[in-house]
Amino acid sequence: MTTPEPDDGPVTFLNIFEIPREDVGAFRAGWVERIRLVEGAPGFRGAHLLEALSDDERFQLVNVTQWDSRAAQEAATGGPQLRASVADARADQRQRVTPNPGFYRVAATATPDRP
Repeated sequence: MTTPEPDDGPVTFLNIFEIPREDVGAFRAGWVERIRLVEGAPGFRGAHLLEALSDDERFQLVNVTQWDSRAAQEAATGGPQLRASVADARADQRQRVTPNPGFYRVAATATPDRP
């Protein structure tokens, strides 16, 4: 068995956000706009924005996007329109956020036994 190369796909991009609860709504709206900029890109498989159930959670939002490869994600997110949108979000005081991004692949899987 060979170990896959770091860029072999598929990959999942996670960005776990520390964000004040009162900023979540503005961030969510911007996330929807930014996802629309990449959803038709080659290699894009899907996206979710997960929101904490409790106001007390350290990480209120988790961005999860699936891609055919890391190269596909980087190509799709490297365009000027998306970069400008991200820069605008970072400058927006209604979205005080600390991102924690990274690429991941499935390391193990568990599924329920079903008859």
